[in-house]
Amino acid sequence: MQPITHYGDIISDYFNSHHIVKEPKSLYEPIDYILSLGGKRMRPVLTLMAADAFGADCKKALPAAVAVEMFHNFSLVHDDIMDDAPLRRGNITVHEKWDLNTAILSGDAMLILAYRYFEEYEPVVFRSLAKLFSKTALEVCEGQQWDVDFENRNDVTLPEYLKMIEYKTAVLVAAALQMGAIVAGTTGDNCRLIYEFGLNLGVAFQLQDDLLDAFGDPATFGKQVGGDIIENKKTYLYLLALQNAGGEQKQQLQHYFTTHPEDTATKVEAVKEIFVATGADEATKKAINDYTQRALATLEEMEMAEQNKAVLQAFAQKLMERKV
Repeated sequence: MQPITHYGDIISDYFNSHHIVKEPKSLYEPIDYILSLGGKRMRPVLTLMAADAFGADCKKALPAAVAVEMFHNFSLVHDDIMDDAPLRRGNITVHEKWDLNTAILSGDAMLILAYRYFEEYEPVVFRSLAKLFSKTALEVCEGQQWDVDFENRNDVTLPEYLKMIEYKTAVLVAAALQMGAIVAGTTGDNCRLIYEFGLNLGVAFQLQDDLLDAFGDPATFGKQVGGDIIENKKTYLYLLALQNAGGEQKQQLQHYFTTHPEDTATKVEAVKEIFVATGADEATKKAINDYTQRALATLEEMEMAEQNKAVLQAFAQKLMERKV
């Protein structure tokens, strides 16, 4: 296998050199725009890595990788509409730069285009990829709906929250890896194990994102620290703190998560103090480590060259190195 930057360069080169120049421009220009904003592009990189790890030329998996990234960006365009977000990756969101109807329609076109990339594979591989993609796309929608539903519920449980982030975030990471395995033509067991690797890693990644949102370094996190608290999002940290809090702490926490004060800094600091006092911060760190270790354990079961396992292990560990 190659260094991770090698796979990232292949993805970047593709999007830098392939632009959708078709009519009507008002449909396709927003697609080119959102894809040009870059981002981490972790998911398509994982598709290429998995294909390479199982002995195939990683470029054979490029159409599947592009499909994954196309779908991910489709979901971002529609998420931004739902959240009425003004910015994405530091740039104006599609619905703000154009208009709401254009963003909806361009997003729909991206979902269809994602499927078309699978047409570059022979029928057996196409069927496997399309079947996995359909399952994953529906799960992502289900996860997004749960996330929306949770905003108006006061009885969200930890298992429900974990299921929500599994569907909204982790399944696409897992599918990206499994698509690389499918293209490589590896065994069914390997396909299952690489999916489990990605699923556990995806949950760990999202839990770490929850932790960093509250306790991350503003200079390196890339988003507003305390944003989830300001928006009253019921994260893993919040649910753990609510579960562990005493009577007065519990009342304070519930009160903070029903208010939108002008002085958000005071609210953020007060809630963080409750997170620490209830041990929610340390319990979240433990959960992140547990899910990461589950991911790494699946590597030992795979039929794969040891040096390739080492690369995937290093990737997983690097992903979890983002510090609070």
